[in-house]
Amino acid sequence: MIVKSEVLTARGRRTRAALVHAGREAFEEHGYDAVRIDDVCARAGVSHGTFYTYFDSKESLFGEVAGAVVGEMFAASVVGPAVSGDPYARVEAANRLYLRAWAANSRLVRMLERAAVGDDRFGRLLLELREVFVRRGADGLRRLQEQGLADPTLDPRLTAIMLGGMVEHFAHVWLDLGERADEQTAVDHLTRLWARAIGLTPPSTPQQEDT
Repeated sequence: MIVKSEVLTARGRRTRAALVHAGREAFEEHGYDAVRIDDVCARAGVSHGTFYTYFDSKESLFGEVAGAVVGEMFAASVVGPAVSGDPYARVEAANRLYLRAWAANSRLVRMLERAAVGDDRFGRLLLELREVFVRRGADGLRRLQEQGLADPTLDPRLTAIMLGGMVEHFAHVWLDLGERADEQTAVDHLTRLWARAIGLTPPSTPQQEDT
């Protein structure tokens, strides 16, 4: 049984956080299969027995690490109020931020995906973690539909899954497999494809306005 952080003392929370941090470092450096609980304990500076006060297995620790990583990616890709209210500009900003968040965390995300292939527990976890992005994309599309700015016939959830998958797969091919493109070109193409898919009209450029 995993000890929930909200029932811990301040010292317990620090110890648990140290284990999660140590686990993340170990998984990133060596991969899931090669990491042993003793490795994590040594990094965190705690005993083997202390580990089991907070986690019941390496799998439960990895699930906590994966959840933290996806949470960081979600927070890092939130488009704040500094970006203009223009819907196209906000989609562009979201794509740029997501690519940067992926670059910082892709190793662990891919590790979770590989683990999910052979283990239903990780498969369910992967779906739960991706759900936060799907909900955000679906909610955004609904707002645009209500404003008359996006195709009203599109199913918001399915559209969010499909377009989110496009961005995620491109991030993998570009950042992990080495497809050659500069960031601005990548973001521009992703945003144009996304906008056209939902029927969102891009803002006109000065050159377009003159023609």
